[in-house]
Amino acid sequence: MRWARFLQVAALAGATLAQNTPEPAHEAESKFIEPQAVTVPIILDHNRVIIDVDVPASNGTTQRIHAWVDNGNADFEMSRRFAGLLGLKVTCDDKACSAPPPSAMNIGAITIPLVAVKEVKMPIESQHAARVMSPGLNAEINIPSTVLRNYDVLIDFPSRKFTIGQPGSMKFNGVKSKMVVNPANGIVEVSSEIGNKKYNLGLDLGSSISFLSGDLFNKLSTAHPDSPRMTGAVGPANLWGAEVEAKWKVMRTDRIQFGPLYLTGVPVVSLPHETLDFFEKRAGISTAGVLGSEALLNYRVGLDYAHSMVYFDIGRTFNFPDFDVIGLIVRPEDDGGFKIIGVADFDGKASVEEVQAGDRFAAVDGTLVQGSTMGQVWLMLGGSPGQERTLTIKRGGEQFTVSAKVQHFLGETEDNSKGKSPKK
Repeated sequence: MRWARFLQVAALAGATLAQNTPEPAHEAESKFIEPQAVTVPIILDHNRVIIDVDVPASNGTTQRIHAWVDNGNADFEMSRRFAGLLGLKVTCDDKACSAPPPSAMNIGAITIPLVAVKEVKMPIESQHAARVMSPGLNAEINIPSTVLRNYDVLIDFPSRKFTIGQPGSMKFNGVKSKMVVNPANGIVEVSSEIGNKKYNLGLDLGSSISFLSGDLFNKLSTAHPDSPRMTGAVGPANLWGAEVEAKWKVMRTDRIQFGPLYLTGVPVVSLPHETLDFFEKRAGISTAGVLGSEALLNYRVGLDYAHSMVYFDIGRTFNFPDFDVIGLIVRPEDDGGFKIIGVADFDGKASVEEVQAGDRFAAVDGTLVQGSTMGQVWLMLGGSPGQERTLTIKRGGEQFTVSAKVQHFLGETEDNSKGKSPKK
């Protein structure tokens, strides 16, 4: 539904007086008409889009905070610390905590009402002292699909910009495709083709990696036995540091047609059945997985929710060395530190032989990882294949250093040009 909202901050003292008397300078300056759309800079961290937002607190102040643009999640979430700053009334049971939402948030000069949000969710463990909504993520609040679906949205990965506006306020460029928007929560699915078969794939720009159902993953693995693959989530596949990530199967696909795009060499993780069931319930239709932001870093992605259209405008042609890293699988801890939960194999042996699951990971080349985000840690662990890094490891109260090499995981051929061939 098209609509425009104008906010008048100052009102005239009287209509007749206003028509016949010059307006005082201070009164004219106090007038403000909200823009139809605003653009703000992006912090891209672990392929996650982070922006600054302002949120009103119960005491009349406004709190500026980092927010995660999370279009693949319908739940509104925040840290316990930020809930306290806003003066929200938090209640907890033995599983989680929740609170009534704030009335709105401001992105640039646009006010985003939160009337569609029923509650704010937050973890229960030790989050009263945490400055983030989840360890390793530099954000204390997210902007979920239930909020984004009421707007035009443009995520410009090449220029690191985020634009949001009233429906119909933005002109999108690039190739376009119909998308299916779940009316209950704003989750998006796009008609896709993989291995000459039609599937629905979710578009989840809040995910740093893409996922396919275990059955489809295995079919592609059998059909393309030479496709690069590995066990263990490194780089952008090291999503949150869950124990299961050390055993994840990861493969670089031959080709995925996602709406109008032909994407080659996209890394995907195999989804277990129970997680796929969760994705399907969230989407409201059958789905074969989700396409994450890693696959679209060369694009400006436009979401026209009002007309159920998605746009892809290529902004550059560059093959990111996303898996040229040291093969640790890590987990950010509540105390700001990092734990090693696994080591990926390379050429049939552990890529860092001196390191064990359960070790604490303290520094890279003398730079401490304490308090870093997942994205910052993976920048430290990345580089050119063959480069050596000195890792500082803690084990059983002792500290030692290990020399480790950057490896070319999921090596792809030179003609793999991920994200460069929009359908004409």
